[in-house]
Amino acid sequence: MRKLYPLLFQPNLHSIVWGGHKLQPFKGLEPTAEPIGESWEVSAVPSSPSIISNGEWAGRDIISVVEEMPAHILGGKVAKKYGKKLPLLVKFIDAEKDLSIQVHPDDEMANRVHGKFGKTEMWYVIDATPGSYLYSGFKDRITREEYKRRIADGSICDVLARHEVKAGDVFYIPAGRVHAICGGILLAEVQQSSDVTYRIFDYNRPGMDGKPRELHTELAAEALNYDVLDDYRTDYSGEGNKSNRVIDSPFFNVRVTELSATFHRDLIKYDSFIITMCIKGDCKIKVRSTGDEVVLKEGCSCLIPAAIADYDVTPLNGSTRLLDAFINNKDLSPMRKMARFLHLSKK
Repeated sequence: MRKLYPLLFQPNLHSIVWGGHKLQPFKGLEPTAEPIGESWEVSAVPSSPSIISNGEWAGRDIISVVEEMPAHILGGKVAKKYGKKLPLLVKFIDAEKDLSIQVHPDDEMANRVHGKFGKTEMWYVIDATPGSYLYSGFKDRITREEYKRRIADGSICDVLARHEVKAGDVFYIPAGRVHAICGGILLAEVQQSSDVTYRIFDYNRPGMDGKPRELHTELAAEALNYDVLDDYRTDYSGEGNKSNRVIDSPFFNVRVTELSATFHRDLIKYDSFIITMCIKGDCKIKVRSTGDEVVLKEGCSCLIPAAIADYDVTPLNGSTRLLDAFINNKDLSPMRKMARFLHLSKK
């Protein structure tokens, strides 16, 4: 068996019409003139897989490496459930301009129509200019017929729930919920490993090729959940030097930790890979079983294989803030899992 170690990745930047110029400086890269909208931090999407940058597997894509050692890297239960495929995709997103109004299908629809995973996701706001906002959910109940009419006349935003945001805000976006990130927001995104997006409305603007971007009105109408909630924002504790629970869902679990001293993370119990996104301040990760160390810089991410997910994190610049994404396979009754999911879906 090959030796396991925390995996770092080469930059995987995506130029998009609504993108800005914050991601390259955030990641310590030289800026360019092109608008960069997304940094795919850890991706097993075949069209844009992550390439490992350190250790024995340097230069290899994450898809082929996981296929060699699925149980050790993903975790036994994850590998069994997802067929040796990394089930999550994490990104940093810089929206200089508004993203399109969109929705994602659930697993059933995505598999039936596209042969892919559905797309439930969450957003953690890293930075936001004063007055910036995003859309999540409907503020008024509408019918499918009214939805189509509002797409045609350009008034769909009038019935969307608009939320002003600040650093640290979190939004859970289950499949079926209408949403859009708007200009002035830098955020981290955790999602199911899927590239299926139904674009509802795009302000009649051209894409990078100068042509209008495709809309998916009929597919979106089928995928949309038209329910209206009282609150779409996710509340969580931000206590320092502690792993703070942010999201527990059937698709992924997210914790946020702000550290000013070395912190022990024993996550073997989850039987899952851990994706760690460094939101602020460089840190060192040291695996207890092997002694291997990596430096995780601000704006970068790493994947810690399930079999070695017992490690220490040490801030290198006074403090560090990390976002951890994983899949909780710890013994939990189906009823408790469903109760957690139902509570989260109402947020």
